[in-house]
Amino acid sequence: MPGLLLDTLNGKRGRRVPLWLMRQAGRYLPEYRALRAEKGGFLAMAYDSEAACEITLQPIDRFGFDGAILFSDILIVPHALGQHLEFLTGEGPKLSPPLVDAALESLEPDPSRYEPIYQTVRLCRQRLSPETTMLGFAGSPWTVATYMVAGEGSRDQHETRAMAYRDPAALQGIVDAISDQTIEYLRGQIDAGAEAVQLFDSWSGSLAPDEFERWVIAPNATIVAALGESHPDTPVIGFPKGAGEKLPAYARETGVRAVGVDETLDPAWVARELPAGMAVQGNLDPLLLLAGSEALEARIRTILEAFADRPHVFNLGHGIDRRTPIKHVERLIAAVRGFEG
Repeated sequence: MPGLLLDTLNGKRGRRVPLWLMRQAGRYLPEYRALRAEKGGFLAMAYDSEAACEITLQPIDRFGFDGAILFSDILIVPHALGQHLEFLTGEGPKLSPPLVDAALESLEPDPSRYEPIYQTVRLCRQRLSPETTMLGFAGSPWTVATYMVAGEGSRDQHETRAMAYRDPAALQGIVDAISDQTIEYLRGQIDAGAEAVQLFDSWSGSLAPDEFERWVIAPNATIVAALGESHPDTPVIGFPKGAGEKLPAYARETGVRAVGVDETLDPAWVARELPAGMAVQGNLDPLLLLAGSEALEARIRTILEAFADRPHVFNLGHGIDRRTPIKHVERLIAAVRGFEG
């Protein structure tokens, strides 16, 4: 029997609203911090299948979430495409050579870098109960391209946005390569046991409308269509953070089964504007969960009530903040699971 989360992503409303949190396997958990101190750096753990599986399962063991999200990173794809990847303490990820200075053709791809990730999925699926949905993921092409072009993260994605205007053919080649690799990568995750996958477009909000159509909607639609051909029963969740008023077009045109919503959008507006019957995921502000103020339960109720007439997966509007107290997560779970609409 499929789990409650998987049923919801497939358009069914169950006995309650399923719940998982983006970045639920991570630094807010003391057991994660202990394992990281033992194992070393982030990338080493992501490529250590046993460690990555243990981290994936930590929040399931502690909280009983309805979905287990693979512990990995969106930059595995550029690493497999041939860029050198490292995570520097206090600085974040660094990719070299940055494609603002180098040609994509100069890289030497190494698709064997996907295999440890597939093994993590296999191990997790073996150890999870059937009721818990195994979630795979990848970064969407635009967001991954911003790191590949600049060689690092940035607040405004300046280098890649400028390339989109200055040399769109060059950026199209990068985006196409990422799309092809992402299709292969997600197919491998699904074959290994992922029951649903999420596409993270964390920087989609930096684009103007025409650019959003070309660099967000079009490549995501390509990926979803390819996965639909090879794995038609596997739901794809699209998460275009910052999409704003462009969210309904994304929902209609990409072909995703469910849409993740960030905290900046009014859930009542989202419920009105998304296609009827489409599953929605979100959208509590991670900072409200961090604060744990008197407003927490009220906001949870507002979100649940707004999405009461469609399939809904409760989640945050982005990843959980590493400073979030465990007791606040427990309050969230109690409020969602105790809701009676």
